[in-house]
Amino acid sequence: MIRTKQEQTIEFKCIRGGNGEAEMRKITEGEGELYGKGRMFNHMILAPGKSIGEHTHTGDNEIFYFLSGTGTYNDNGTKVTVHPGDTTICNDGELHGLVNDGTEPLEFIALILY
Repeated sequence: MIRTKQEQTIEFKCIRGGNGEAEMRKITEGEGELYGKGRMFNHMILAPGKSIGEHTHTGDNEIFYFLSGTGTYNDNGTKVTVHPGDTTICNDGELHGLVNDGTEPLEFIALILY
């Protein structure tokens, strides 16, 4: 199967009480395409000033792989600047959040696994 860029579903959504909306391009559609091992595999874009609210993962983990831009990632209360090529992992029971405090869009791949 091939899903072209034009066929991918795009949503704009406020995530976990963050500031503004994130653009979410679905790389996969639903849990079936992840064989029940996860629930999300998206290409995400946060415009400058937008954020994903701080939240704790329960029963899953989330991985971000940064493609472009810079931002501030909250890793269990420790704030770290993220750059293209960086990877963050928020495991079950841990807290994270993300703010695009840069001047360009912050693009990353987000994967949530069980």
